[in-house]
Amino acid sequence: MEHVINPRLVAESLADLWTPRVIGEVDDAYVKVAKVQGTLTWHAHDDEDELFFVLRGSLKIEMEQQTVCLNEGEMFVVPKGVRHNPIAEDECWILLIERKSTLHTGNTVSEKTCPIEQQIKSD
Repeated sequence: MEHVINPRLVAESLADLWTPRVIGEVDDAYVKVAKVQGTLTWHAHDDEDELFFVLRGSLKIEMEQQTVCLNEGEMFVVPKGVRHNPIAEDECWILLIERKSTLHTGNTVSEKTCPIEQQIKSD
C-alpha cells in the first residue's frame, strides 16, 4: 500500500462491530482499524503483544491483574500471554497493531471471532 490512509475515515466507514480491517503492513505486523461497542470476549495471545490506540471514544481493557481505561489519543500494549477483554460502553474506533500471526480472539472462539481473511478483504 503506497498511498495515504486516514484510519479515522476507514473506521467510520465500517459497518460491522468487532470486525477489524487491515489498512497496512509494517514488517511482520498488520495495522488494523475497528469500530467496537459492547464487549468482545476474554482471550489471550500466547505469543504476541497487541497495541490498542483509541481514534475516537473510549475503551476499557479488563485484565486479570488490572483494568485500563483509554480515551481518544491514548494507547496501551497488552503483553503477550495476558488474558484481556476489551469493552466499549459507547461506539469507539480503535487502531490495532498486531503480528500477522495474531488470531483475533486468540484460542477463544466466539460469535464475534473474525478470521484474518475477512479482516483483509476490501470493499
